[in-house]
Amino acid sequence: MSIANKVLAVNNDLPIRTNLPVHSGKVRSVYWLTEEDSQRLIKEKGYDVAEGTSLAIMVISDRISAFDCIWHGEGGLKGVPGKGAALNAISNHWFKLFKENGLADSHILDIPHPFVWIVQKAKPVMIEAIIRQYITGSMWRAYEKGEREFCGIELSEGLSKDGKLDKLLQTPSTKGILEGIPGVPAQDDVNITRKNIEDNFAAFNFKSREDIDLYEKLLEEGFDVISSELAKIDQIFVDTKFEFGYVKDAQGNDKLIYMDEVGTPDSSRIWDGEQYRAGKVVENSKEGFRQLLLNHFPDPDILLNKDRMDEREALARDNALPESVLMAVSDTYTGIAEKITGEKIVISDDPKAEIIDILKEQYDLIAD
Repeated sequence: MSIANKVLAVNNDLPIRTNLPVHSGKVRSVYWLTEEDSQRLIKEKGYDVAEGTSLAIMVISDRISAFDCIWHGEGGLKGVPGKGAALNAISNHWFKLFKENGLADSHILDIPHPFVWIVQKAKPVMIEAIIRQYITGSMWRAYEKGEREFCGIELSEGLSKDGKLDKLLQTPSTKGILEGIPGVPAQDDVNITRKNIEDNFAAFNFKSREDIDLYEKLLEEGFDVISSELAKIDQIFVDTKFEFGYVKDAQGNDKLIYMDEVGTPDSSRIWDGEQYRAGKVVENSKEGFRQLLLNHFPDPDILLNKDRMDEREALARDNALPESVLMAVSDTYTGIAEKITGEKIVISDDPKAEIIDILKEQYDLIAD
C-alpha cells in the first residue's frame, strides 16, 4: 500500500448521522449529532453533562496547514502520515494531566479512535490565548523593528532573538472577526490588551469580569504543567495557544473549560533542550515546517504578507512539496508524540474504515 493511502486527508465525508452541515476546519471536521443521538449517548455512556447538551464527533485529519494554507506533496500525498494520531495523542495526554492536577475539564467526553473525539458543545471565548516563555516568531519580528509594546505589555531593551523572557507573557489575540469593540479592528487574529478584554468582556463571551482572572490562571497553570513535563524529556516549551469555552455541568452550572487542542506541535513551539544549550534552535513543532517553506520559495514575503493572500493560496495549490519534506514532518510529529506519551504512534492502513466500524458497532452513529 502506498504511503499516500495511509493519510486521512478528507475527513468531512464520513457517513455519520447528522442533520446539520459538516463544519470542516483546516485540520478537523465536526459532525453535530442529532438531538436523539446526543441524548441517547449521554444516558448510555454516563457523560457528565447537562441534560439537553449537544454532542459532536470531531474527526482529525493528516492535513497540514501553514500560513493559512493547506499544503500537499508529490505522488498524491495530501497530508502528513501519523500527524492526526500524534496531535490527538498529545492533547489527550495533556488534558488528562490537567484533570489530575485539578485544573479544568476539556470539551472531550470520549475517545473512540485515535482520530476521533466525542465532544460537548461549548460557547467559545473569542480569544486566542497565547502565552510565551521566549521571544521568537512574530514577537521577535516586531521587537527587531523597534516595537517595545506588545499587547499592552512593555518589553525591555536588550532582548536577544530566541532568548528567555524574564517572566511568562500572555499576549492574546482575537478569535474570529469581532464587531464594535472600541480600539479593536474587526479582523481575525488581531493582538489585544488585557484592558480591551476587561472593558468589553461580554463581547469576548466572558460571563463575568472575574472569569478573565480564571482564564489567565488556567492559561498559566496549563503552560506550567506542560512545561515541567517537557523539561523531564529535555524539551523546551517556548510558547503556545490555548482556547477556552463555557459548558454546563450535569447540575446546569456554567464552567470554563479548555477547548480545541493543547500543547501540540501545531499550537506550540517546542525546542530541543540539548541543542538550545549548544546555541542552536531545533524545532519539534510545525514551526520547522514554516521555516522550511520560507526558505523553499524565492519570495518569502508572499507567506508573511496578508495582502498577498491570493498569491499565497496559488503557491500552496500549485506546488507539490517533495515527499521527503512531508515525511520529515511526519518524523517530527510522531517522534515528539512518542516522547511525550511514552507510547508508539501506529499509522493505520485505512483510518476511515476503522472510524466507521467503531462508530457503527460501539456507538450506533453511522447513517444507514
